[in-house]
Parts: sequence; C-alpha cells; structure tokens
Amino acid sequence: RVDGGFDPDAPLLQAIAGDPVLADRVLIAEPWDIGPNGYQLGNFRPPYLEWNDRCRDDIRRFWRGDAGAIGALATRLAGSSDVFATESQPTSRTVNFIAAHDGMTLADIVAYERKHNEANGEQNGDGHNGNLSWNNGVEGETDDEAISLARSNDRRALLATLFASRGTIMLTAGDEFGRTQKGNNNAYAQDNAITWLDWAGRDQALEQYTASLSALRRAFPALAGTWFLTGAPGDGSEIPDVSWLTETGAPLGEADWNDAGRHRLVMLLGDSERGRLAILVNGDRRQCVFSLPGREGFEWRPAIEGQPDIARPLSGRSVNFMIEQRAVKARSRRVPNG
Repeated sequence: RVDGGFDPDAPLLQAIAGDPVLADRVLIAEPWDIGPNGYQLGNFRPPYLEWNDRCRDDIRRFWRGDAGAIGALATRLAGSSDVFATESQPTSRTVNFIAAHDGMTLADIVAYERKHNEANGEQNGDGHNGNLSWNNGVEGETDDEAISLARSNDRRALLATLFASRGTIMLTAGDEFGRTQKGNNNAYAQDNAITWLDWAGRDQALEQYTASLSALRRAFPALAGTWFLTGAPGDGSEIPDVSWLTETGAPLGEADWNDAGRHRLVMLLGDSERGRLAILVNGDRRQCVFSLPGREGFEWRPAIEGQPDIARPLSGRSVNFMIEQRAVKARSRRVPNG
C-alpha cells in the first residue's frame, strides 16, 4: 500500500523485484488485505505470482456438488484467464491451491461442514464461517465405512483437480497424506496435536497417489503450462491445445455449459511433443463410462497405474487421467501408483 491505496508499482514491490538477491526468486503475493480496496487479485505485475482464492473456492464448490459450477471449474483448470489475461500478459500468474496455512485442511474440507474452533478459547467465534466444506453425512470423526470411503474418494478428487490445474500449484504440507485439525480453521495459536503432523498415522496410500499425480505433472508439461489456451493447434501441430468435451466425447455446447445439473467434463490437452492427455472429471455421484475421440493408430491408456481403462466405468466423484499412445509401438511408461 501507498498513500491512497494499492499501487502495483509501489516502491517496495519494485525494490523487491529489482533486488540482486531476490530478483531471481519465485515472488508470490497474497493479494488481499484488510481495509478499503484490500482485495487485489490479478492486479499485481510480473514477476509476482498471486494466490488465487477464486480457484480454491470454485474447486471446493464443484466438489461440494453446487449447481452450475462446471464453467467456473473449467476456467480454473485452464489457468484463470478471466483474472490474469491482459493484452500485455500472455501467461497466467496464478497460484492454485485448495487449502493453505490458515483455514481448514484438505482432509477436513470433506469431513466438517462447519468450523470447530472451540479449543481456541473464543467460543468458536473466531475464524471464517464460509468454508465451502461438506461432511459426507456425519460431522467429524466416524467409524462408518461408507462415509470414510466417500471422504477418501473426495480427498483424491480434490488433489487430482489441483494437480490438473494449469499454472503454479501449492500444496500445504501434510495435505498429501490427510492431515487433520479436527475442523479447526484458525489454528495459528495451537502448538500441539491439533497442528502437529502425525507422521506415524499418515494415509500412505493417499501419499503415494499424490506422488503419482506429481510425477504425471512433471511428465506432461502441458499440465503445468502457464500460457493461455486457445482451442487452436500450436505451432507445428495439428492438435488443438485444449478441447472441452462431455462424457460422450462430444464438444461441450452452450447448453451444456449452462446446464446447472452438469457435473462431468473432459479437458483434453494437446501437446506437440507428448500428444494428448485427457482429464476425465466425474463430479456426479453415479459412475459413468466416458468416451474419448480416437485417432487412427493411437489408443487411450490410463496415465496412472491402477486407474480404470477407458472402457470401464469411472466411479462417481472421481478424476481419471488418460494418455493417448501409439497402438503398435512400445507404449510410454505409466506413472506407478501404490
């Protein structure tokens, strides 16, 4: 801030970006502050990246099951051009995340519909009330196997969506293995078991799944790309950089985008070197067989070992990744998943 409010060319911001020690570091802004006009998402200048709370909220809304959330999800997956695209800025500066150091943990988002900050000593009056969270039927801890499975699937879906979102992603330590704060969303003053990482009790299957997502993101650069997608082929390629499809493999039309009850889509990414990668999102509670457009001499194979083949139904509330590979030549190595 300077006198009069926010200034993207403030002397401090320029000094940091021009400092010989700091200039080549990754500079990230948390673009909101208390006071008038404190919310400034998208208004910093390069090289600053920005925490994108709209991405956080739209992903949570989609997986909570909110109506009419499919278009916002696609925008966040594609790098939030509505926030960051300008004539002078051909790439996104988004930092996508689902949970951060404050607020609910990723695991708590699917287990607590409301905050539980009683341990903070303020009669649960501190912390945000709007968490865009859900509990899958019971508030907090449960021995119900069906609810526990639903929560496990939701955690995987949230992580997969994060790793499928273009731009820079941020994962809070411990969320990769299901850390919990028992619903506390303002635990900054808790130096105890509420915030300590439970290394012995971590969800190792979820941890391995997260590692598989990370390996896939490294192996397919288009997943982490920062350039804005156009739907047209890139230079020297006949493959569009993105296609948005229904579960039948048909292009999403205007009626589909505006269908408040739609909870499924396919983001089909094209890469001139690696071919095509399909991200299948089934936000519906019902399983569904997805269809993908084929090319002669190619076939679709699971990108992560253990995920279903394209011919098998995709479980409800889940995400699958499919890579297009040549049908005759040796297939690319799939990413292992424990």
